[in-house]
Amino acid sequence: DAPAVEFLGRTDLTFPYVPSHLYYILFELLKNSMRATVEQHGLADMPDIRVVIADGESNEDVVIRISDQGGGIPRSITDKVFSYLFTTAREAFPEHLEDLEDFGRENPLAGLGYGLPISRGYVRYFRGDLQLMSMHGYGTDAFVHLPRLAGHWEPLL
Repeated sequence: DAPAVEFLGRTDLTFPYVPSHLYYILFELLKNSMRATVEQHGLADMPDIRVVIADGESNEDVVIRISDQGGGIPRSITDKVFSYLFTTAREAFPEHLEDLEDFGRENPLAGLGYGLPISRGYVRYFRGDLQLMSMHGYGTDAFVHLPRLAGHWEPLL
């Protein structure tokens, strides 16, 4: 089970961007929101995660906001969440599951500390930004600012 995801705003929007980067960024943010929501509320009564896509003819960026009610991030660690190897995830495989051998343990979905730093790196490479606004005890809003890439030439290394 997982929280439902509600999409609002410009759900019909298409724009040029690197699909694999956009997929990675949104996957990481939604995964983090879902994990936090389940940890905060349990499986019985999970609030929806809301994704709002904002765009207009005159907007310089496409902005995606992902909002959850997963308990938020303590202010004392907000400056660390974009650091490599920093994680708030609990142990991926608790001790009582060590004897189970019917699933792989090589690739946990959370807890490695790479998701947010890589996501922000992808966005910033194309002159965008990824920001988190959190209310500890309630939830977090992630804002992804994606500049329109049409007409921009980026060096490929």
